[in-house]
Amino acid sequence: MHQPGEKITAQELSADDIMFAQMMIPHHQQAVDMGVLAETRAGKEVVRKLAAEIKDEQAPEIELMKSWLESAGAPLEMGHSMDMPGLLSASQMDNLAAASGDQFDKLYLLSMIEHHKGAIEMAQAVLTSKNINVKALAESIVSTQTDQVAYIESLLGNN
Repeated sequence: MHQPGEKITAQELSADDIMFAQMMIPHHQQAVDMGVLAETRAGKEVVRKLAAEIKDEQAPEIELMKSWLESAGAPLEMGHSMDMPGLLSASQMDNLAAASGDQFDKLYLLSMIEHHKGAIEMAQAVLTSKNINVKALAESIVSTQTDQVAYIESLLGNN
């Protein structure tokens, strides 16, 4: 897998690869932002820990995808808005930011299930990428986030 700063040429990224990175960067950023909220609002340590793990996984992936786009000379953003599966609306983020304790935990966990399912759907679209780095990241997202959804569902079942 390319590391941030390594050069990827435009030929190595297909239009689908570029769109994937352009969409996944803000998607991941929202998960990181949700993790920042959890640091001060989560009621249970298990939720704070999960949020920190997600944030720590996704922040470096954002930088990796940015480096791909920059190296390929592609813009970091699509230039138009596009609905992304699982992305929370501004009002949903506001509700999460206003919550604390058990209310935050439940909202965070339920939101993260949908958020992860959306990321999985987006990653599945590039599992056949000819770029081994894009394919490897997509496989990692599908695997990690599928496991995390199962874990979150188990946490919710124990409430």
